[in-house]
Amino acid sequence: MSWFRKIFNEWKATYNVQQKETQFREGLQRVPAIISHPPAIEGDEVNFSHSGHAGDIIYSIPAIYALAKGRKINLYLTLNQPNRDFTKKMRHPNGNVMLTGKSVTLFAPLLLAQKDFLRCEAWEGQQIHYDLTLFREFPFDYRMGSIARWYFLTFGINSDLGKAWLQVTPDNTFRDAIVLARSSRYRTPGIDYRFLNKYPEVVFVGMPDEYEDMKQQIPSLVYQPVKQFLELASVIAGSRLFIGNQSFPFSLAEALKVRRVLEVFPQCPNVVVEGANGYDFCYQPQFEKIVHDLMGH
Repeated sequence: MSWFRKIFNEWKATYNVQQKETQFREGLQRVPAIISHPPAIEGDEVNFSHSGHAGDIIYSIPAIYALAKGRKINLYLTLNQPNRDFTKKMRHPNGNVMLTGKSVTLFAPLLLAQKDFLRCEAWEGQQIHYDLTLFREFPFDYRMGSIARWYFLTFGINSDLGKAWLQVTPDNTFRDAIVLARSSRYRTPGIDYRFLNKYPEVVFVGMPDEYEDMKQQIPSLVYQPVKQFLELASVIAGSRLFIGNQSFPFSLAEALKVRRVLEVFPQCPNVVVEGANGYDFCYQPQFEKIVHDLMGH
């Protein structure tokens, strides 16, 4: 490397750091004052709203419990908010919005089965004590860190993310199966799933087009459709091993603390495995070793 190139790269790196610091400081001037002005809550129910992605909602549950402080929980979903997080090439089940009316139907059975949850409905002007999507107002680089901890940074709270925060009845039909989910988004270069062909029972959960794509690598792959997220969580909870990338099904596996393996996307490593039974990878040899060790062959 020439001396000029070296000097230029050092200047560029310094400039980038300074630019990010300036953007962060400027962003702090616009953030809501939610700590100095906590909501006045009367009664034993706390109303939360969320307008973000399905996975973000699952990762917000530890914060919901921390903020509710033992009171009953009502979660209202703000629908049809623009999806600005994905490029046109990154297909998403909800298209160009983050939540739809169908999202309520999918979520409600799962959330209403959880301790202290009273309601999961569409937001139609109900009073809100905590807007969980406020984390997006703060000047953080949301391609990194832990999604669950974004809420901690926003509201000044904490919770033990190593413990399960969802409970469901496992579907033991899948007790011998590897259950797999892999969206078209967040795929790590160089990762190949063909080695899973040697395992007798591999089941796919997710969108039909994602299944057809993965079936090209695993011809014996079996598709398991689900009607709503409680059913999906039960399948994941009942599996011998769950493998997923940074898409919604993995948020359920992480919340349940089942035996799980995460495909980490290096450009956006904002899903973090915490607690028992959790593994992650972004290199092929390590991926195959983890599965071999967990499956016993």
